[in-house]
Parts: sequence; C-alpha cells; structure tokens
Amino acid sequence: MTTYVVFTRDRIKDEAEFATYGKLAAKAGEGHPATRLAFYGDVETLEGDPVDGSVIISFPSKADALAWYHSPAYTEAREHRFKGADYRVYMVEGV
Repeated sequence: MTTYVVFTRDRIKDEAEFATYGKLAAKAGEGHPATRLAFYGDVETLEGDPVDGSVIISFPSKADALAWYHSPAYTEAREHRFKGADYRVYMVEGV
C-alpha cells in the first residue's frame, strides 16, 4: 500500500547544517522508489503552531519507505537535519 513520509519543519537552528542535510538527502533518494509530492512549497497553517516548511514523499509501500529512511545514505543525512532544524516526521499509509 502506498505510504507517505511527511516532514514538518518547525524551525531552522543552523543554516550550514541544514544546507549539508539538503545536499546529502537529495543523494540519499537515489535508487529508492520515492516520489516528491510536496517540497517546501507555499504553506499556510490552518490549525496549530505555524509550520516553517513541509515535504511529502510517496513510496510504493511501508517497507520501501523504511528501507529509504534507514538506509546508510539517509542515516548520514539525517544527522545533519537533527543539528540543522527541528522537525516532526511521520509516515502514513494511503487508502
């Protein structure tokens, strides 16, 4: 079943670390069946705390999403995201 990984950025803490994350994360997607559905486009928060940025990535299955998330390349990139920004990240299966 299609699975979506949703990134909600709350704030950037370190521009340099966040830039490094961006470069590494782009490369980490290579070889994985990922489709970007939304990528830091114009965002309007309708409820809750304001959102600084958002990304939605589609994968054919939960297993594919987890394989990408736990891959060595994304694990390396993720460490820079942790240092560079505060995020909430979750995945949800489609219908």
